[in-house]
Amino acid sequence: MANSNWYPSSWKSRSAAQMVDYPDQQHLQRVLTKINALPPLVTPAEIERLRFQITAVQRNEAFLLHAGDCAESFDACTQQNISAKIGLILSFSLILIWGGRLPVVRIGRIAGQYAKPRSSGTETIDNREVLSFRGDNVNGLDPNDRTPDPERLLSAYFHSTATLNYVRGLLTSGFASLHHPRDWSLSHVRSPALRSEFEKITRGLSDALDFSHTIGADSGRESAPFDRGGGRGVLGEIDFYTSHEGLMLDWEQAMTREVNIAGSGSSPQEKGFYNTSAHFIWVGDRTRQLDGAHIEYFRGIRNPIGIKVGPSLESAELIRLLQTVNPNKESGRVTLITRYGAGKIWDHLPGHIEAVKHSQHPVAWVCDPMHGNTLTSSSGFKTRNFGTIISELTSCISIHTACGSRLGGVSLEFTGELNDEGFSVTECLGGSMELSEEQLGLRYQSFCDPRLNFEQSLDVAFLISNYFKEERLGDEGENSIYAALGGRRTI
Repeated sequence: MANSNWYPSSWKSRSAAQMVDYPDQQHLQRVLTKINALPPLVTPAEIERLRFQITAVQRNEAFLLHAGDCAESFDACTQQNISAKIGLILSFSLILIWGGRLPVVRIGRIAGQYAKPRSSGTETIDNREVLSFRGDNVNGLDPNDRTPDPERLLSAYFHSTATLNYVRGLLTSGFASLHHPRDWSLSHVRSPALRSEFEKITRGLSDALDFSHTIGADSGRESAPFDRGGGRGVLGEIDFYTSHEGLMLDWEQAMTREVNIAGSGSSPQEKGFYNTSAHFIWVGDRTRQLDGAHIEYFRGIRNPIGIKVGPSLESAELIRLLQTVNPNKESGRVTLITRYGAGKIWDHLPGHIEAVKHSQHPVAWVCDPMHGNTLTSSSGFKTRNFGTIISELTSCISIHTACGSRLGGVSLEFTGELNDEGFSVTECLGGSMELSEEQLGLRYQSFCDPRLNFEQSLDVAFLISNYFKEERLGDEGENSIYAALGGRRTI
């Protein structure tokens, strides 16, 4: 995929949207030089492994779960928050695997998702115009700390490093072991219906694992707990990948390395450019201009990439984007993340699917039912309605089926965070908790977009899992989970 006319800084010859204006450019360059000399956060071999697994998603042999915070904060880089987030991703994927009998490719919005695009460069706070908050790696949430500071990029590197180090430690020391799935925050599920459904899954898994143990499938060292000298084995270690929106091109360039392409087998070995700050990065709806700086950067790296697809994207432009970033139609390279809004998806997704099918570009289709469904409550909170979220998700599944396609994944903003009393955040309306507008202020913690909490996230997991189970078993009729959550249309 190497391009002789591409290099990590070639984006600077293009117009760049959402760029940050640093007052001290010399300071910025010193920081970027330092970052460029620091070790990679992820390896080319891991990136190539993810490309291979996304290829399986494109062949309908796996399902992709992309999930985490809208934007991370430095203050949230704690043991409790990271464990809760990973635990929720594991719980969600377990439910999907049990219903669909498909492997789940887990990509977290974690260890680098600090920057956020903004519709305006300034905002008014207490009758004073200040620069917009662009994320912890740019400036501070405090209105008096809005000047972009290059040192925050360096801090973002080390917070990402700490986060990723702890995630790797969790996942290689038994945290993901299927032998004790009840350790994955089940005690905090307050909905009796959800608890019952989840316990059915864990009981079924326990029975299957007991059977494996009885016949000697795990009679070796891996049958013991990790902290008692046991091996990790296939049941105790999972693949987990990191991601963020590729918004800050100075940062992305500084983290780009030219190395031998992992596993290429060519002689002499072919070199390629990898963005080593994350396994997967995506370009947003505001920065995917065909002639823009972001697409110019994205087209040259070997990482698998995501492209946000919204109602403003014409089908012809979508195909030109695919031809630009993946001219050789390589498998595992591109994931299309659709985000139309529940009221617009039927007007746009069918045409996009047909155009991509006709172009013969290999893509993984992922539904983001969050970003097109944001509203402001009567109490002034930025929120999302759970019923609208699942409406877009179920419509997406139906449209893919009708078009002879298949939904390959879901992209969600959710959190497993709990307060000191063990209660989930209250940022999105509805779900099995029936969260009302009056309750939004109880534990509204997001400084960016509203997130599904633990219970609402499992609602979505059971909804998707139940659909896959019924499809796999050939059952027809109303999806019971969807109906229980107030749905009016069957999948």
